[in-house]
Amino acid sequence: MTPITQQRTTFMRHRQAGSGVRHTRCVRAALLLLVLLALAACSDEGQQKAGDEALAAADIRAPEARIREHPETGEKLARKQVLVRGNASEPASLDPHLVQDTVGGAIVVDLFEGLTRSGPSGDTEPALAKSWSSSDNNLTWTFQLREDGRWSDGTAVTAHDFVYGWRRAVDPEVGSNYAYYIESAGVANAGKIIAGEKAPETLGVRALDDFTFEVSLAEPITYLPDMTVHYTMFPAPRQAIDAHGADWTKPGNMVSNGAYQLDTWHLGEKLVAARNPHYREDDSTLIDRVVYLPIESASAELQRYASGELHMTSTVPVSQMARLKKERPDELVMAPSIATYMYTFNVNRPPFDDVRVRRALTYAIDRNIIVSYITRGEQMPAFSLTPAYVSGFDFRQPDYGTWSQPERDEAARLELRKAGYTEDNPLEFELLYNTDESHKALAIVISQMWKEKLGAKVTIRNLEWKTFLSEKQAGNFGMARHGWKGDYNEASTFLTLLTSDSGNNDGGWSNPEYDQLLLDARSSEDPNPYYVRAEEILWQEFPVAPVYFNTTVALVSPTLKGYPENNPRNIIYSKDMYITAD
Repeated sequence: MTPITQQRTTFMRHRQAGSGVRHTRCVRAALLLLVLLALAACSDEGQQKAGDEALAAADIRAPEARIREHPETGEKLARKQVLVRGNASEPASLDPHLVQDTVGGAIVVDLFEGLTRSGPSGDTEPALAKSWSSSDNNLTWTFQLREDGRWSDGTAVTAHDFVYGWRRAVDPEVGSNYAYYIESAGVANAGKIIAGEKAPETLGVRALDDFTFEVSLAEPITYLPDMTVHYTMFPAPRQAIDAHGADWTKPGNMVSNGAYQLDTWHLGEKLVAARNPHYREDDSTLIDRVVYLPIESASAELQRYASGELHMTSTVPVSQMARLKKERPDELVMAPSIATYMYTFNVNRPPFDDVRVRRALTYAIDRNIIVSYITRGEQMPAFSLTPAYVSGFDFRQPDYGTWSQPERDEAARLELRKAGYTEDNPLEFELLYNTDESHKALAIVISQMWKEKLGAKVTIRNLEWKTFLSEKQAGNFGMARHGWKGDYNEASTFLTLLTSDSGNNDGGWSNPEYDQLLLDARSSEDPNPYYVRAEEILWQEFPVAPVYFNTTVALVSPTLKGYPENNPRNIIYSKDMYITAD
């Protein structure tokens, strides 16, 4: 794929098509909102350059840097290599097989290492697997492991640890929401194990010897190595899990095999990871400590970045985008990302059990206003689930995506009248989002669109991250914000999100033809026809309302080097970065 050029070209094309020039009231509302949010947000005028005070603010003991100059570039390095990262929220878990979000994912990719990793440009690179091969029919994959992989307790990482980890990921007693990920890879017996019909020991994985890991698939796929980048396919330290049970992820108990090991974790304050001296590339790792700060407010995160307490943020408040583009252009990162921002309908609850309601609300979102006046981070309006720039995907636009916004609005009003909602019987519902200024801004603007165009009465409600996740998974919502970042660079990572057995299909939508298409795609040499048909079903049934294809937007200190600006997977390994002296 050609991530940056293609994305921006497509983005401009969509901005020019069907612009909502008649929605001046919505535009005014959006602009007013931004002004209010901008006034409420902090000003960083006169404050210190980001990164200067990060070490002091981290308030942790750290050794002097091992070397004073970068071994390749010759840059002078900071006296202490302590990286302080904004990390949005408190992680719900640090167990690789229970992590279900980008918050926990950002940490576990530092603590653990799988067979492969994502390179700076998003390509799949060897990690613990030094090589791999497949049988002629792609039904059997063999990974040859490095022999110098070590857990943080000094013991060797072997193929048996991968067998244990993969079995654990599908074990119903563990309860991973990502168990379906192993099944979607086509691993033999995964589906029946998840359903409780077979034992985890029957999963199609085995250790041929200590350093040879074999995977047997029920259906052939060609991109299994790409999928092994994801933490659900990481190895697991049986010695720590057997010894400590559910407490194995606590400081002092956790054993990990990545560049870092868990040092301390103060809930609501910070999580600190320290260098793993047994890591195979420890000698070439420059960052000694990583501090993750759970800052739910994007404005608060910006304030701490501006005061020098952070080297990088997890996001940027949408209300500050215009100012930051002008004042900090060299620190503002806007990189392509294979991710979609959307809203999920709970199709098992009225009024969203009626596809006409789902269709009307999806039509009435003016995405050009969203990306032009609210997010302003080069996002692309989305009318489908799978981003256009996913590698090899035959992207097509639904008919309604080619209409002008006034045409979509008229169709939306017609659909709502068909569903029985009128001025005397207005549509009423609650929109749920997790605490964040940007999510709030979008919820306010979009609910205003629905009010003005459809007469809908929308109550918006926010919850902190952990509670938001648990409420969604329990089905305790009508309509909720949803963001999805691809776990690998192939269309199935998006489309399997909505299969009936997906642990992340919180809205409960189910379609047997859709499920079968995704199954058939796995064994096809050309899965695109199946993917195209699957998208067409989504355009007819609207289980989600796509809003835009996302970009990675963050602030990165000039002293922090090695940030992967061109990785569409947005996987950031702390060990790849370093801090230069001021």
